[in-house]
Amino acid sequence: MSNSTNKSVSYSGKVWCSFFGHKFVTSRIITQHFKEYKCVICNLELTNDENGRKISLTPEHKDINETLVDFYQKKNPVV
Repeated sequence: MSNSTNKSVSYSGKVWCSFFGHKFVTSRIITQHFKEYKCVICNLELTNDENGRKISLTPEHKDINETLVDFYQKKNPVV
């Protein structure tokens, strides 16, 4: 029963965003230049590409962001 509720919320969120646009918030900061964004209405996830444009967050981009986090933490350790 909860699956049908989640689907209806997701569908209504997509309809809302198609009319009024997405409301993105930063969900995760990868580096100073790369971030992950999430729409608070329809839960669409985006990230930055190498040119600074927002693109959809695919599993491949999630892996790339995880690798960037690892490299960034090794290069700039927290004191």
